[in-house]
Amino acid sequence: MARAYSNKINKIRTFALSLVFVGFFIMYLGIFFRQSIIAMTIFMLLGLLSVLASTAVYFWIGMLSTRAVQVICPACQKPTKILGRVDMCMHCREPLTLDKQLEGKEFNEDYNRKTAKKS
Repeated sequence: MARAYSNKINKIRTFALSLVFVGFFIMYLGIFFRQSIIAMTIFMLLGLLSVLASTAVYFWIGMLSTRAVQVICPACQKPTKILGRVDMCMHCREPLTLDKQLEGKEFNEDYNRKTAKKS
């Protein structure tokens, strides 16, 4: 099965959004423990922590996004941001790189690691 690659910024934003929904779900579970104030409070606080964590992740990716290199995708001609040595276009999922040594090579997210596998 082929791996579905996507833009790093979008992956992190999706993770932050999922933290919001997980937090609401945990808080909703707390409603079932209305008889036990302590259990309900624990569920509500865990849900709140999840929502606060998502806020922190959104802030972090927003700050990271301001430093990302913005390029015009050669395939769709739309502006997109690149994090790391290789990334995907946010719009058309075209593999992008600014590293001349990686041009023409098959896309692999391992190129972003400091100890990239040698092919």
